[in-house]
Amino acid sequence: MFLFPFLFCFCSAHFEFTHAQKQGEWSLKEQRKFWHHFQLKKEKHLSSTKSLIDDGDQQLTPQNGSNVEKKAASIFSPEDAYCESFNIDIHPDDYPSARRNESVLERICGQKVMDPYRWMEDPDRPETKQFVAEMNDLSRPFLEKAFFRAQFRNKMKQLFDQKAYGCITKHGDYYYYAYSEGTQKQSAIYRQQTLSGEKELFLDPNQFSSDGTAAIVQSAFTRDGQIMAYTVAEKGSDLSTIRFRDVKGNDLPDKIRNVKQSSLAWMPNNKGIFYSKYAQRKRATNETHVTKDEFHSLFYHRMGSKADKDVLIADFRELDDPTLSISGSVSRDGRFLFVYVYDKDSANTVYYLDLKAIDNKIQRKPALSLLIHDTRAFFIILDYDHESESALVLTDHTAPNRKLIRIGMSTAILGCAHWDTVIAEDPERTLDSVVPVAGDKLLVVYIEDVKTYLYVHHYATGKLIYRIPLGIGTVSQCYGDRDDVEAFFSFNSFLEPPTFYRADFSLVEKTSMLQLEQIRHSDEWRGVNLTGVTVSQEFFHSRDGTKVPIFIISRNDTKRDGSNPALLYGYGGFNIPLLPSYSSHRNIFVKHFHGVVAIANIRGGGEYGERWHECGARSHKQNVFDDFIGAAEFLIEQKYTSPRKLAIQGGSNGGLLVAACSQQRPELFGAVINQVGVMDMLRFHKFTVGSYWINEYGDPEKPEEFEYIYKYSPLHNIRLSRGTQWPATLLMTADQDDRVVPSHTLKYAAQLYHYLKKPEVKLTQRKPVIVRVETDAGHGAGKPRDKVIDELTDIMSFLQRVIQLKWYDD
Repeated sequence: MFLFPFLFCFCSAHFEFTHAQKQGEWSLKEQRKFWHHFQLKKEKHLSSTKSLIDDGDQQLTPQNGSNVEKKAASIFSPEDAYCESFNIDIHPDDYPSARRNESVLERICGQKVMDPYRWMEDPDRPETKQFVAEMNDLSRPFLEKAFFRAQFRNKMKQLFDQKAYGCITKHGDYYYYAYSEGTQKQSAIYRQQTLSGEKELFLDPNQFSSDGTAAIVQSAFTRDGQIMAYTVAEKGSDLSTIRFRDVKGNDLPDKIRNVKQSSLAWMPNNKGIFYSKYAQRKRATNETHVTKDEFHSLFYHRMGSKADKDVLIADFRELDDPTLSISGSVSRDGRFLFVYVYDKDSANTVYYLDLKAIDNKIQRKPALSLLIHDTRAFFIILDYDHESESALVLTDHTAPNRKLIRIGMSTAILGCAHWDTVIAEDPERTLDSVVPVAGDKLLVVYIEDVKTYLYVHHYATGKLIYRIPLGIGTVSQCYGDRDDVEAFFSFNSFLEPPTFYRADFSLVEKTSMLQLEQIRHSDEWRGVNLTGVTVSQEFFHSRDGTKVPIFIISRNDTKRDGSNPALLYGYGGFNIPLLPSYSSHRNIFVKHFHGVVAIANIRGGGEYGERWHECGARSHKQNVFDDFIGAAEFLIEQKYTSPRKLAIQGGSNGGLLVAACSQQRPELFGAVINQVGVMDMLRFHKFTVGSYWINEYGDPEKPEEFEYIYKYSPLHNIRLSRGTQWPATLLMTADQDDRVVPSHTLKYAAQLYHYLKKPEVKLTQRKPVIVRVETDAGHGAGKPRDKVIDELTDIMSFLQRVIQLKWYDD
């Protein structure tokens, strides 16, 4: 009832602050002091107590000598003024309350840790489902009140309603590719006998479910193209079923269920296939998969037989390490099965089985021969050449930026002194991928300063033959074969949708020229009109002085006055680089909200090779957070935006990123979008594939590693300094996520709500924190068209309400 007398003061404060920003009078540090005083004065008015501003605070003045306390007197922050004037009517008392079981207390590495919401780790528990329903009941009306919601959704639907193609691969007599008319929930697989011929439908996943939640995850053809094996996952799960279809379009009766993290490799005679899955466990068909995955194993399935009769090839239980991951591949000529055994450190040992020696028949677990062992590096065999009896291998052994080597099958066991270098490590760029093509050629992709470049090298010598001229962007989905003269790849950038190319190698030897043909043109896909939008790559210095790149997408008419809404995205983990890529919703944010989009290429990713990754892993994880915070400060200091207009977004490992950063520097962000984040860093390794992340984060059960993990774990660091609000936050998870299980978000939300309801905290908290739990969905892969549109619409609706987005039709 005392809200309205302050409205004029709110507006005046907003004018004073933005005017000071425009005049360049205040540093970022001084602005923080200013808002701190607003919060303190807000406590004074709402609690009717004595002034909480200490006499010593009067010494804090901006550069022009004016007194900060005078500006702060008797008013709320502009963020509060905005929230109230736009009817953001969620109060901490509105947040759902969950039962706390404070008897769940354990000692981890000498530290007492309470886990009062551990019961939420069971997603099928009625009490958990009730809490989810209550959170969705709170968030759904909030999101649906966004002013522009219909405009954004209609624009996204318009974009999704158009024809969309995937990259081409060739198998047997056909070219195959994914294609959608625009109205289907999932893209289907089509094929053509010639690139100029008529397309025909080969496989439609929309037949597997009425709601589009069944998706094709991967596929593998026999060498002659007669049979396609493909995996189908339901409701976004990482678990899938292997199915089979022959070249005539007939479904074969074989089905292999509960497959996870699997490669697919055919026996050369088409009689069987190698695949991976975890040890069988008994569970109800309606049970959500959250239990820890252990003993990944490689199996052989003989076509026409029952899956329960499949032959175990390798599980390495004798090593007594249930976290090993195992996969297999078969050489191009069908001679060898290569078996890869990965440990938690992402290094792998390679074994092989001579299929020719056993006449391509497997009836019992075979004896494998060791090929590469104990080097603390990864090795991927790209090709086996039967003439030289050697394997072409991509590795980071003594080469953080990777190199290409050749290993003789008979001398490999003798060690690295007997390996030959084909393409040496380049200290300035990362060797991203290599595809053997056209007999004696290699299609090579490098990453240099977060942009990819495509080259042709000689297979035998590694000598550079030709650089393929492309713009600044990302090359991906490279496909080729040594027995064919053509290859295919995709190219896209921030402003250019994917364009698919065919490369003809038939004239390279004579002319040193590669013929390129655009198979699908970007302009055929009418995206957002990006006329007047530009991309720049800039660099800033992180807290420890490290130079960090950042891409910024903005309109040409963007004013650098701090008034623009901005969306900062990051990931920073698992050696995964954030390369330039086209994003419809981000481009809508720039074009129709007149916003700024920034992609921060922080440490922990793979932008600059393994060294860059290692600088953001395990005990160095704080570098990742410092880099991202530095990116936010850079955008503010360069006046692209201001704290109240800056939103940050991240998913999975990126969800951990934005949670940690928003907790460490809550005053820096106006909004946080946290998607399927890893939030409980003391128990992440106890669910599904979480134990495989120990190399990235560390082991919380080891004292020296527990210490640094506990310091940033989002679930265990929910606190605010006096007078500071929690940033407006949208937490997102899905009920079928079996990679980052829902309890990460549910427990975090429950703990955060409990904290925000404390009397001394809710007194000043006006920014909303809501949770969106999606049903019949997983970690994100294979999500049907309508669910993607719904998710993006909710994200933009949230941002509109909390950072005051305005829709422009231009």
